[in-house]
Amino acid sequence: MILAIDIGNTNIVIGCIKDNKILFTERLSTDQTKTVLEYAISFKNVLEMYNLSPSMIDGSIISSVVPPVTNLIRTSVEKITEKSVMIVGPGVKNGLNILMDNPAQVGSDLIVNAVAAIHEHKAPLIIIDMGTATTISVVDKNQNYIGGMIIPGIRISLDALTSRTSQLPRISLDAPKKIIGKNTIDCMKSGVLNGNASCIDGMIDRIEKELGEPATVIATGGLAKAIIPHCVKEIIIDDELLLKGLWLIYQKNKPCIS
Repeated sequence: MILAIDIGNTNIVIGCIKDNKILFTERLSTDQTKTVLEYAISFKNVLEMYNLSPSMIDGSIISSVVPPVTNLIRTSVEKITEKSVMIVGPGVKNGLNILMDNPAQVGSDLIVNAVAAIHEHKAPLIIIDMGTATTISVVDKNQNYIGGMIIPGIRISLDALTSRTSQLPRISLDAPKKIIGKNTIDCMKSGVLNGNASCIDGMIDRIEKELGEPATVIATGGLAKAIIPHCVKEIIIDDELLLKGLWLIYQKNKPCIS
């Protein structure tokens, strides 16, 4: 059984995987002010919620887009499991052919998502990860990672909207009853939800036009379930895509871990 952790700008996704089966998925807040001990206690508590002990963990793997937190998490995991931790990055085999100007700059979360998507779906692929930022990755028919785009995330957009306007309140992300809002809050909800959904639909059209063929579209991330149901395109939602990718990369590199 392995402990798989993805460190994002807003949340840390944690899951345990055994024999290719994800036993659980939980989220913790990403907090650069926490100590190694505080993170260690948090991880230990999550395991105990599912009647698991750190001694049952055979190994761990981490992907991260927050370098200041990476070593904190790594040390905290090693503290409770007493085993080495694999970090997705240079020197770790992922089997992905990255056709980018600078492959080293591709975020580890994007790589992990692509590895999982290629394993489970037929290429070409469009992979949408809706978190702090909305990222779109494109894999061509030959399973090459050829690029993508980065869009301001829903929460970032909402925060900018409410902080820079004097009369617009903070809102929840539950869907309004109609596209055309009849009050300020419903207008904002419709704009955020349907606007982002339309953006996703439009980007899919443009990507497929550039590819010259239709693609399989997969969405993941903490906000995917709020937005994707409002899209008109056929999009597969997979909340566990990242953890699946971490499991696959761990298996490719397992002999390298002591």
